[in-house]
Amino acid sequence: MKTGLFIPCFIDQLYPDTGFNMLKVLKKADQISQAHMQFDYNPEQTCCGQVAFNGGFWDESKHLGEKFIRDFMHYDYVVGPSASCVGMVKNYYPQMFYNSAWHNENNALSRKIYEFTDFLIHVMKVEDLGASFPATVTVHDACAALREYGLTDQPRRLLAGVEGLIVAEMADSDVCCGFGGTFSVKHEPISTAMAEQKVRHALDTGAGYIVSTESSCLMHLQGYIDKHDLGIRCMHIADLLAAGLNGKEIDS
Repeated sequence: MKTGLFIPCFIDQLYPDTGFNMLKVLKKADQISQAHMQFDYNPEQTCCGQVAFNGGFWDESKHLGEKFIRDFMHYDYVVGPSASCVGMVKNYYPQMFYNSAWHNENNALSRKIYEFTDFLIHVMKVEDLGASFPATVTVHDACAALREYGLTDQPRRLLAGVEGLIVAEMADSDVCCGFGGTFSVKHEPISTAMAEQKVRHALDTGAGYIVSTESSCLMHLQGYIDKHDLGIRCMHIADLLAAGLNGKEIDS
């Protein structure tokens, strides 16, 4: 099976290590499952068009979407470390390309593109990677992951298989962190207050890390944490699992 690695522009530009760590974990899962998958990165890939779409620039978003389909249509599977971007492809591409020249190709792509943790659980059938990470974490359930992609317990099932790791649930884990893309720019006071609430709930658990599937949410929360010098760190689940394969907690 040839699997395309979808690295969203946000991760490519700001958190490239998350992309590399996703690949590291996928290769480990492939060894465990013996699925014999071939992971491939298409360097021609760009943005899925989500930012333009959410901003009302639908023609520009459709142009990016056409390129996305061309870049990934030939893979057996496509996997990415962002449920919001994958959710864009699964939920809004069918509207943009309905009854168009790309209708059939898009429908096929929508059925084979997965968020990273969902891919591990439901395609590779791997929950225990043999990782070790001696720390207490709390999970932020991102809005897009829950409501756009439909992610459920996949991240927690993977965390449950990490030796030495304790998951301490925060209050209102499924409430928005306040990022929301341009929302955090247009409505800064509201966005900041939402980040404060989320971080306070996380601190109340005594966890050392906030873990999520969404780097954009984590960037927003880490910005608030750093500004106020609070004793907690944000971490993408791909980064945690990859660090866990080395059997140690990341240094502060």
